[in-house]
Amino acid sequence: MHQIRSILVASDKFKGSLSAPEACAAIARGLARRWPQAVIAQCPIADGGEGFAAALERPLHGRWVTAPCHDALGRPILARYLVAGKPGAALAVMEMAAASGLWRIAAAERDILRANTFGTGELMRHAIEQQQVCRLILGIGGSATNDGGAGMAAALGVRFLDHAGLPLVPSPGVWAGRLARIDGTARIALPPVTVACDVASSLLGPDGATRVFGPQKGADEAGIAVLEEALAARVAASDGAADAARPGSGAAGGLGFGLVHFAGATLVPGFDLLAGLSGLAARVAAADLVVTGEGSLDAQTLVGKGPVGIARLARSHGKPVWAFCGRAERAARDSQAFERVVDLAATGLPLETLMADAARLLEEAAAAG
Repeated sequence: MHQIRSILVASDKFKGSLSAPEACAAIARGLARRWPQAVIAQCPIADGGEGFAAALERPLHGRWVTAPCHDALGRPILARYLVAGKPGAALAVMEMAAASGLWRIAAAERDILRANTFGTGELMRHAIEQQQVCRLILGIGGSATNDGGAGMAAALGVRFLDHAGLPLVPSPGVWAGRLARIDGTARIALPPVTVACDVASSLLGPDGATRVFGPQKGADEAGIAVLEEALAARVAASDGAADAARPGSGAAGGLGFGLVHFAGATLVPGFDLLAGLSGLAARVAAADLVVTGEGSLDAQTLVGKGPVGIARLARSHGKPVWAFCGRAERAARDSQAFERVVDLAATGLPLETLMADAARLLEEAAAAG
């Protein structure tokens, strides 16, 4: 390899062990030991899930804003989002999981028929009304919900009405069999909304939000039937068949559909959105070596997650790219996406040690190359 003067470290999180910034920092420390004269830049990456907003904090020179809202079960909480720019010309970056995420709900508390995305809508409204943002950017991974974005829409002023014209709570278990009409006339004015979405599922059917992701959130077969009926009623009441069929409409329990249909949102692959906002292509072009990583390099990585996105960018600029991971499946090793794959599991250490001591192990692996 030619002389290394400049290195870009662009790692995703090691789930359960290290955030993306922590993983980048550990790798960078090791590389600095190996190449002490090199200039090492760090650019944490993320898809639309956990860590998406934090990955943009430095590139956008953003500041965190904390707002009162509700979790997916309607309990009052505080959640934060990122704001970059001056009032009147600012953008907000938020993760739906900050308010409506599964991580906030204990396994014994999960109630998919009751859960909704009202808190996500509250964060959107807070950014618009309190921070005067002119653009909203949402990452929608990690949801606890399957409400088709009804809660989000309700927080923005959309009303879900029964046959008597009375408002319904925007939860699928409540409106199933009762929803007659949706009234969007009181929805607040919205700026452009861009959504980081890496799920291709449509809203309904065997490959839709309910069947694919509902069981992960606590839905049994009876619950799945209720949820599917409720979402179908949503589509019929809002004349949303075209939006429901769109790839990505099933993301985050149908929040993709709700954002497109009620907020006019544009769905964009998470890595592409992150790369554009952070100037990642230029940073890759300026580096002699690009280093990426995530907890597990597997078949899912190869269909467009961050490390492969980094690898494609690097190759387009003729730059070598290395990948560090907790474990690597053979498909990732054989993909030739990376010049080098460093797999911490190859040390033979037990999983508990790999998880607990990930930062030190990453640093040592990067120092050894």
